[in-house]
Amino acid sequence: MDVNAAVAAAAAIAGVLTGVIAMLAFRFSEREQKRPTRTSLHTDPVLPPGVDTVLSVLRSSAVVLDEADSVVKASSAAYALGLVRGGKLAVEPMLLMARDTRRDGEIRQVELDLPRRGTGRGEALAVSARVAPLGSRLVLLLVEDLTEARRIEAVRRDFVANVSHELKTPVGALSLLSEAVMDASDDPEAVTRFAGRMQIEATRLTNLVQELIDLSRVQNDDPLEDAEPVRVDELVAEAIDRCRHQAGTKQITMASGGTADLRIWGNRGQLAAALGNLVENAVNYSPARTRVGIAARRVTAPGGELIEIAVTDQGIGISDKDKERIFERFYRVDPARSRQTGGTGLGLAIVKHVAASHGGEVTVWSSEGQGSTFTLRLPEAGAARDRAPHQSGLDDETGGPTDSSPYEPLPAPEVLP
Repeated sequence: MDVNAAVAAAAAIAGVLTGVIAMLAFRFSEREQKRPTRTSLHTDPVLPPGVDTVLSVLRSSAVVLDEADSVVKASSAAYALGLVRGGKLAVEPMLLMARDTRRDGEIRQVELDLPRRGTGRGEALAVSARVAPLGSRLVLLLVEDLTEARRIEAVRRDFVANVSHELKTPVGALSLLSEAVMDASDDPEAVTRFAGRMQIEATRLTNLVQELIDLSRVQNDDPLEDAEPVRVDELVAEAIDRCRHQAGTKQITMASGGTADLRIWGNRGQLAAALGNLVENAVNYSPARTRVGIAARRVTAPGGELIEIAVTDQGIGISDKDKERIFERFYRVDPARSRQTGGTGLGLAIVKHVAASHGGEVTVWSSEGQGSTFTLRLPEAGAARDRAPHQSGLDDETGGPTDSSPYEPLPAPEVLP
């Protein structure tokens, strides 16, 4: 009995010791797993509290780098700009800035031109990069895209330069002509001739100032604030009346047609100016004894009913190179002819802005030596009518009239004796 008791007691003691040892080993293993290692500190740094939330609402592209230059956090905009690739910062100048800031703790800022990702046209992105320390081991990089701001600034500079040049020409001419009048005070015939030239230059200056005012107005005003149903027939009649004298001088026939009783929803003054500019250009750039046609019709589009107003001439036409730029401010297809007709180069820019602000567009079809067709497409006033859809009659690739279009180029002019 005594031997059996001793064996049982020894077995019990051994079991207790085994359990204690197992529990201690489990606790030790658990503690080792929770203890941060050097590898985990290096590969999985923790952002300071609140930083993640702040970065998510910033408009700038944000990138957080650790001490090994690995990306800890990057916004979607940073990926879109191509700043981060494969978990690394892909822009070398920004990476060097981050290293310098990590070394001395100073905030740095620089403006860079980066190649645009995914394009082979050599276009560059203008960005402003700012680097600052974030805690003791992290570096924060904020990148702002300045491309659009640079473009707007360039447009503003070009506009000011063009306006200055255009104003300088008639003002200089008036100054010289006034001196000529003073020197020829004893020659009535010369005075009359110079005074006529002064009137021409004064008219050109007045037209330029007025078109600058019109362009500023259509860019800044909301046409829908004073919108009303505008009859297309009245707009066409007003445009023809505006150019009747010029057309009569060149023996140009102006004809109107198309669907009657159409209405456009918009600002009457702006719409009249836009159509008037198109008709005036057609008359100015057409040779004598030709025709200018204005036609309107209703077409069905995915977004609703549209009104198309086409102005067709038998003029000199527009080359493919010039068609891409004719709606730019101060651009002229034929500068010499523009000087003769008093053109300012702002007419088509005004047309483009009026069409866009009214929810429409302006397109051009042209062939050198055969004439041009400018088409205004604007939303119709009132509810869309319930009728079968029909084609617009315009070629999808060229924007010009198809064989079935009522806006086909006018026939070649007959040369009258």
